[in-house]
Amino acid sequence: MEERTGPLPITRFLRGVENYAAVIILAALALIPFIDSLLRTVFNSGFPSAAHYVVNLVLLIAFVGAGITSREKRHIGISALRDLVEKALAGRGVSAMRWVDTGTAFLSVMVTFALVWSSLSLTIIGFDPTAKVGVIPIQAFAAIMPLGFLVMGVRFLLQAPSGIATRLTAGAGIVVGTLIALPSIVNILYAVSPEAGNTLSQLLGAHESIAAALAFPMIGLLVIGAVAGTPIYVVLGGVAYLLFAENGGALEVIPNEGYTLLVSNTVPAIPLFTVAGFLLSESKAGERLIRLFRALVGWLPGGLIIAAVLVSTFLTSFTGASGVTILALGGLLYFILVDSGHYRPRFTTGMLTTFGSIGLLFPPSLAIIIYGSVAQVNIFELFLGGIMPGLLMVAIMSVIGIVVSVRQKIKPVPFEAVEAGKSIIESFGELLLPIIIIISYFTGLTTLVETAALSVVYVFVVEVLIHREIKFRDLGPVILKSVPIIGGVLVILAVANGLSYYFVDAQVPQELGKWVGTHIASKFVFLLILNFALLITGMFMDIFSAIIVVAPLIIPLGKLFGVAPVHLGIIFIANMELGFITPPVGLNLFLASYRFEIPLLRLYRNVFPFFLVQLGIVLIITYIPDITMWLTRVIHLSLK
Repeated sequence: MEERTGPLPITRFLRGVENYAAVIILAALALIPFIDSLLRTVFNSGFPSAAHYVVNLVLLIAFVGAGITSREKRHIGISALRDLVEKALAGRGVSAMRWVDTGTAFLSVMVTFALVWSSLSLTIIGFDPTAKVGVIPIQAFAAIMPLGFLVMGVRFLLQAPSGIATRLTAGAGIVVGTLIALPSIVNILYAVSPEAGNTLSQLLGAHESIAAALAFPMIGLLVIGAVAGTPIYVVLGGVAYLLFAENGGALEVIPNEGYTLLVSNTVPAIPLFTVAGFLLSESKAGERLIRLFRALVGWLPGGLIIAAVLVSTFLTSFTGASGVTILALGGLLYFILVDSGHYRPRFTTGMLTTFGSIGLLFPPSLAIIIYGSVAQVNIFELFLGGIMPGLLMVAIMSVIGIVVSVRQKIKPVPFEAVEAGKSIIESFGELLLPIIIIISYFTGLTTLVETAALSVVYVFVVEVLIHREIKFRDLGPVILKSVPIIGGVLVILAVANGLSYYFVDAQVPQELGKWVGTHIASKFVFLLILNFALLITGMFMDIFSAIIVVAPLIIPLGKLFGVAPVHLGIIFIANMELGFITPPVGLNLFLASYRFEIPLLRLYRNVFPFFLVQLGIVLIITYIPDITMWLTRVIHLSLK
């Protein structure tokens, strides 16, 4: 009998359904606000209930995307530390790592199934059955939450190491997660059968006692699991769940806070700009921009370095993921700088690893959008605030390139007017994109979400219809490449918002503010401690979950010391950028090690000089607020 290989037909069918659903949702998410803004401009009448459809489509793509992220094993985690754990256990045989993976599977199954029950309870009892978006009940949209968590939980179980003992251990997570979620199950039973709910509710007293006793040991296991590679959303969601269970709080608060965040007005910009960025990265836009900047500035001393800085910044600002820039352009830029430009490999790999995150300070940075949404700071002003610090980083990195080039006597690329003209014509479509964003959003012609939708449509026209570098048959697969990032980020934001709510409800920011106010008198000392704390946070936590969890804690402290909200936001993001290249576990270090095929220890040495330079820039941004606030003040004065 032949051994069956590959997924079963039903598995292939379900995967196909997921893929088509994700592409259709993202297409609708782009087209609805685009058509709405077009209709308002031309006919002064928009798409009926457009905004409501858009935010609920974000809810759908968050959990459809999260399911695909689980399928592809792409959930964001501290995989860098997991690699170190794997190396540490390498001499103890394969079984040691199998049980580490089994433990992470148990934790993932446990937390995810607990979230299944609480989100199902919220869907049943938390929404008015008669409330609708157009003709679709809101409950129908909300039902994607328990379904999405269920799909993720089953996949975590199936991905556990093979073997009866390991699968049973991972499967025990279903039982433990269900027991933790007992209050939510009681609420579901009350809604369906009050008598059954009343019977089961007699166990709630024992549940509270057990939850109170086990909460903090289980939280300790989650923290250990984070080091071993447990997805960040599982760790944050699990900590929130256990804290609420320990206090006897309503467990439905966690999915409810996630729902509230995902259906907010600015969050749709996150998946839209991500799709636009991936369409750019999957076309030859990067190559055209490299050719353009090489032709325009390559004749300067260090011109190739300046070109590399500019194109990396451009792409990262749209993808929102510095790792994408390293993976997409790293090889090509390395070839240009080392093989064509004769720069040393050590210098080149260190600098390219650093370049990847500079774009996070420029519009339409997803980090700025998320920070503004969480901190309730005007996103328009945050965009303005990031421009001068971003330009400072670009300028200093360019100066380093110039100095190194002059010292090493590296000859610039001769200027050729014909080549410059051709490169401008070829990359004209990409050059118009930031101009369109600036004119449409910064003049108030379109909202942030409409600007993001316009970006997707515009990039589609340029890369698919004009340049034809992405074929129609390949459009779906290209969009699907963005889905694991979209789903991974949005599910983190959803569960992290529940943890943030717990901190606020427990008055953690107020108590932290009292302690800081008592023990720290100097604004200078506060900012120094803040720099250090954010640097450590950036090493171990992705920027999106850090914004949700950490920002609510530091915002009151910033007010206490008179730090402007916009300035505090730029300090936060600049520090997180630095965390990406901070040894030993900065995310970009591992991506660069993979892309350039060099050992981590050697890459640490290559990056360290640039880490010191960027640390100096971050300190300048922190202690000279006028760099951040100058452009905002100028715009405000011009509008008066």
